[in-house]
Amino acid sequence: MVSIDEYLKGILGQILASYKILTELNDEPKDLLIIKKELSKIRGLLLVLSNKLDNKEYQSDHLVSLYKLSTYYTSTYDFTWEIEKLSQIYYNDSNRLKNLRLLIINSLNDKNLVEKLETILIKL
Repeated sequence: MVSIDEYLKGILGQILASYKILTELNDEPKDLLIIKKELSKIRGLLLVLSNKLDNKEYQSDHLVSLYKLSTYYTSTYDFTWEIEKLSQIYYNDSNRLKNLRLLIINSLNDKNLVEKLETILIKL
């Protein structure tokens, strides 16, 4: 049986790997699909965290923090509309692609989300 800490390590590792992919893109038209995929993965994993930690049996500081961060992000940020518009109209515009990518990266740094996820991962 996998412990909650091992389970969370796997999820946090996947989120941070997707974040790293987003930071390393070159804003080429093909990158829009990668942005869409990685952002979907991040949002999905944050929803999994939020749902998993919504249980009162997990009360340690880092788990409560993780719950609050994941819930905040998924309820505050949704780039679906922007991605759809970009894919329909501006898919060859590298400046718009770069702006969207930077907006997403900045959203993941809101409330130091990525930094806190890295810190929690180290503690686990």
